[in-house]
Amino acid sequence: MDYSTTKRKQPPSSNSDRPMKQVRRPSPSPEMDETKPHRNGISASQNETPNGYGSPREEDEEETQGLIHAAATADTAEWQATIEKVVRNVVSIHFCQTCAFDTDTAISSEATGFVVDAERGYILTNRHVVGAGPFWGYCIFDNHEECDVFPVYRDPVHDFGILRFDPKAIKYMPLAELTLRPDLAKVGAEIRVVGNDAGEKLSILSGVISRLDRNAPEYGEGYSDFNTNYIQAAAAASGGSSGSPVVNIDGFAVALQAGGRADGAATDYFLPLDRPLRALECIRAGKHVDRGTIQTQWVLKAFDECRRLGLSPEWESKVRAEFPKETGMLVAEVLLPKGPAHEKLEEGDVLVRVNDELLTQFVRLDDILDSSVGMQVKLLVQRGGEDVEVELDVGDLHAITPDRFVTVAGAAFHNLSYQQARLYAVAMKEAGVYCCEASGSFRFEGSESGWLVQSIDNKATPDLDTFIEVMKEIPDRSRVVVTYKHLRDMHTLNTSIMLVDRHWHKHMRLAVRNDETGLWDFTDLAEPVPPTPPVSRKANFIQMEGTKYPAAVEIVRSFVRVSANIPIKLDGFPKARKIGFGLVIDAEKGLVVVSRAIVPYDMCDISVTIADSIIVDGKVVFMHPLQNYTIIQYDPSLVQAPVKSAKLATKPIKQGEETIFFGFNQNLRPVVAKTAVTDITTVAIPASVSTPRYRAVNLDAITVDTSLAGQCGSGVLVAEDGTVQALWLTYLGERTAHTGKDIEYHLGFGTPALLPIIDEVKSGSKPNLRILNLEMQTVQMSQCRIMGVPEEWIERVEKDDPERHQLFMVRKVDAGNVCGLNEGDILLTLNDRLITRVDHLDVMYTNSTLQAVIVRKQAQLTLSVPTVPTSELETDRVVVFCGAVLHRPHHAVRQQISKVHSDIYVSARMRGSPAYMYGLAQTNFILAVNAVPTPDLQSFVRETAKIPDNVYFRLKVMTFDNVPWVATMKKCEHYFPTVEFVKDSSVREGWRRVMYEGGKVVKGEGDVMPEAEGVDEGAEAGEV
Repeated sequence: MDYSTTKRKQPPSSNSDRPMKQVRRPSPSPEMDETKPHRNGISASQNETPNGYGSPREEDEEETQGLIHAAATADTAEWQATIEKVVRNVVSIHFCQTCAFDTDTAISSEATGFVVDAERGYILTNRHVVGAGPFWGYCIFDNHEECDVFPVYRDPVHDFGILRFDPKAIKYMPLAELTLRPDLAKVGAEIRVVGNDAGEKLSILSGVISRLDRNAPEYGEGYSDFNTNYIQAAAAASGGSSGSPVVNIDGFAVALQAGGRADGAATDYFLPLDRPLRALECIRAGKHVDRGTIQTQWVLKAFDECRRLGLSPEWESKVRAEFPKETGMLVAEVLLPKGPAHEKLEEGDVLVRVNDELLTQFVRLDDILDSSVGMQVKLLVQRGGEDVEVELDVGDLHAITPDRFVTVAGAAFHNLSYQQARLYAVAMKEAGVYCCEASGSFRFEGSESGWLVQSIDNKATPDLDTFIEVMKEIPDRSRVVVTYKHLRDMHTLNTSIMLVDRHWHKHMRLAVRNDETGLWDFTDLAEPVPPTPPVSRKANFIQMEGTKYPAAVEIVRSFVRVSANIPIKLDGFPKARKIGFGLVIDAEKGLVVVSRAIVPYDMCDISVTIADSIIVDGKVVFMHPLQNYTIIQYDPSLVQAPVKSAKLATKPIKQGEETIFFGFNQNLRPVVAKTAVTDITTVAIPASVSTPRYRAVNLDAITVDTSLAGQCGSGVLVAEDGTVQALWLTYLGERTAHTGKDIEYHLGFGTPALLPIIDEVKSGSKPNLRILNLEMQTVQMSQCRIMGVPEEWIERVEKDDPERHQLFMVRKVDAGNVCGLNEGDILLTLNDRLITRVDHLDVMYTNSTLQAVIVRKQAQLTLSVPTVPTSELETDRVVVFCGAVLHRPHHAVRQQISKVHSDIYVSARMRGSPAYMYGLAQTNFILAVNAVPTPDLQSFVRETAKIPDNVYFRLKVMTFDNVPWVATMKKCEHYFPTVEFVKDSSVREGWRRVMYEGGKVVKGEGDVMPEAEGVDEGAEAGEV
C-alpha cells in the first residue's frame, strides 16, 4: 500500500511536520528484474518509468523532490525567444484518477500538458495522465490562472489524451497554441522539453534526438504503450513532466514527453505526434476518432533479426530499395487467442505487405487499420522464408476498451481490456469479468488487482452484463461460492466463499463514460434482495485423539472462528478484514470473547464459524477500553452442536506454574503443548506513531515457555481439568517505519480480570465502565527511593506483595483529562488499597471518584481523583467528506497527544480524492471552515453544506504535532459526496447512514465510500 508523508505525524526522530504539497504518484507497476528479457526484445529495466509518476514509494517523495533536473545550456537569443512563446502554452495539470480502473489505481498527481487549440480549449497530455477511468482535475497556466479540465479523448493504446478547458476562463493572458509537426522530428535535431518540474515550477530541459525507431518502453504490469515507435533523446526529464511538449527551435511541437529512465541515465522517451495530430483533427471536425485493431502486438526488429526469423533475401532487397533509410521491419509478437489474427498469423511472422503495400513502420500500419474499421485487410508475412497471405477482419479498438464499470458489494468490475489481454496474451472473449477494485466482499487474497471472476454462486460470469444479472439475484448477506483466476496465473482456478455485502454497500451502480461532459454518469441498477432467513444447522467438533490431556483439549468445543469484515476503516485500524478465534463463555446465550485486534469496533460484519461447519452472524455486545477484548454474540438457536461454555479460573495463574497451551496456528489448526509460565509482568504495548490506533494499556501480560506461543494469535492456557486460566490474545502494536508492517504481539491475559464483566454481560446488561484516563508504568523500589517515596511505604510494599516489589508511576495522562494526576506521580493507594498490581486498578471501573495517595516531587499528597465514563471513548459518528474519514479523536489519539485541538480528526483518506489532492492527511485536526470555527462534527457538516460544488474553500488545520496551516480545496460531489454514519441501535447494522447532496440531506441513502488509504495488507492467511 502507498502512504504519503505529507502533513502526517512524524516519528520522534523527525524534525518537522510542516505541511508539504502532494507531489507525484509512484509507478503503479512493480519493479522488474533488470536482466529479464522484454517482449519487445529490449532488456527489461526497472528504471523505465512514465514521467507523470516518480518515486518507488510515496514515502520517498521528500527525497525524490530533490532530484536534479538537467538544466538547459546557455541558449541563443533565438532559442530564448522560442521558449518565451512556448511556455505560455504549457500548463501544469493537477488531477485525480478517482477510482481504480483497468491498469490504473486511484491516484492524485501532477503532470504537464500544452494547448493545441486555443479557440476550442484543447490540451494535449499523456494517456497515463488522463487515465482510462474517471478523471477530475484542473490546470494552471504560466500566469497562474487556473481552470477546470475534462477529458474528451484518451487513446486506447498510445500514450496520449486530450483535455478540454473553457478558454473564457483565462482572462489575464492571451491564449496561444503549439502547432503539432511530427514530420520535424529528426535524428540530431536539438530540442527542448518544457514542462512541470515535479509540480514545483516550470523546467526547460535541453536535449538532442538520438533515435526515431525505439520500440515503446515497457513499464511492467501497469499501462504501457505498444504498436508504435518512440523517439529517444537525452534530456533527463523527471517525475511530473509527463505530457510536456518537445519543441524545436522554431517553436513547433515535434513529440510528446512520455517516459524515461529513473536510474540516473539521461534518457527520455517521446511519443511521435502522428496519431495525436490525427485525433485532434477528428475532434476539431466533430468526428469520431476511429481506431482499428487486429488484436496483434507488433515489434520493430532489425534486419539481422528478421533474417534469423526467415526473411528471404528477395524481400529484404525490395524493402531496402523502397526504404533506404530503414533498418528493420515489423514482427508479430503477441497474438490474442480468439482474436482476428488467431490461427492465421503466428508469433515471429515478419510483416511485408498490407493491402499490397510494402510497409515497415507503425504509423502507416495505424493509418490503414484506423481507416478499415469494420472491413478487411490483406496481410503478406514471411514465415520461415515462405510467403503467407491472410485476410483479417479489422475490429474497433474502442469497442474492446472498457468505457463503463459497475460497483457492487464494495468492489468494482468491468470487461477485460485490450491492454491487460495483450500483456498476458489472454483471450478477451469469455475470459471472465475483470475486478479492477478487489475490496469489500471481493477482497481476494494476495493482490488488489488482476483478478478475473469466472463464476459466482455457480453461475458463469464471462462478461460484465452477465455478471450484473447474476449479482442482481443474490440476496444480501448470502454466502456464495466464487471462482476466479489471476492474469499472471491463468492455469489456476481459485475458489472461495464470499459474504455478499448489500447493506453497507447497498447500491449496485453502473458508471458510463461521457465524453461530452468529461464525467462518468452513474445509474443505480437494482435494489438489494433482502437476506434469506437463516436456518438452524447441525455439526460436531473434531476429536483430538492421542493427546495426554483429554480434559484439557475438550476446550476445542469452546472455540469458534471469528471473522470481521470492516467496511470503513475507523480509529486508525489498519485492516479491512481480520480473522481469529474466540472463546465461548456462555453457550446458551451465544457469548464469545475475542481479541480486540480481531474485532476492533462495531462497524463491521462478524461471521462466527462453529465446529468448522456452521456459519452464523455475530454482533458486538461489549468492547473493553483497556484490556484488549471484545464480547460478541451469535444466535445459539441456529446452532445444533455440542458447544461448551468455557470454565474460567477464579484464581490467578502464578509464575512458574505448569499449564497446557492450547492455540490455533497460522493454518487455523489447533495445537497443544505442555508448558510453564515464564513471566507475568506489566508491559507497555508500543504506540503506533504514524497512525494512532487502539492498544491495550495498564496490562499484566503472561508469557510461556513454548515456541507455539509466537505462532498462535488465539488460544488459552488451560489446566489439565479443562479450567481456562488465561486467554491467549493478539495485541496490535506499532507500525515499523522501515518496513511499513504492523507488529502484533501474542500474550496471555488472566481470566480472573474477565469475571466481573462477563457476569454483568451474562445478566443482560451492558457494562458502563469508568476509568482513570491515563497510562501507568511500573517503578522499582530503587527508583521509588530516589523519587521521594518514604521508607515506610517501601517496607509496606515488600510486606504486602512479596512477589512484586513495585509501584506505579503515571507515564502519560490522556489529553483532556482533568483527574488531577500528573505525569511522574507515583501512585501509592486508591481508596486506601495499596496498588502494586494492575488488577488493583480495577477499583476505578465502578467509582466516579477515587481517593488517591501519591508522591509528587518528593512530597506525599492526597487527592480526590475523578474517573471518566468509557462511553465517551468509542466512535459513534463518522463523516466522510471529500474523501476524508472524519470522527472524534478516538482513545488512542488522546493517549498519544497532549491537547485535542478539535473534535474533527482525520482518521483516513481515500486515494484519488480531493482530500488526497489538496494534502489533507491522517492525524490532522480541522478547526474551521472558511474562518468559521467548527469545534465538532455537527458544526462542520453545517458549514460545509453551505459550500457549492467545485468551489474553493478554506480549512484551518492543525497537525498532530501542533503545527497550524490552512488547506484550500474544492468539493467533488459527483465522485465524493458527503456521507454521514451515526450509531443507531434500531438499525440492523447498528449504524444509520445519511447522504448529503448539494448540502441537502437524503436520509437512509448512501454507501460506504471507496476504500480509504490506509494500512490494509489484504486478507488474513487461511481465509476464504
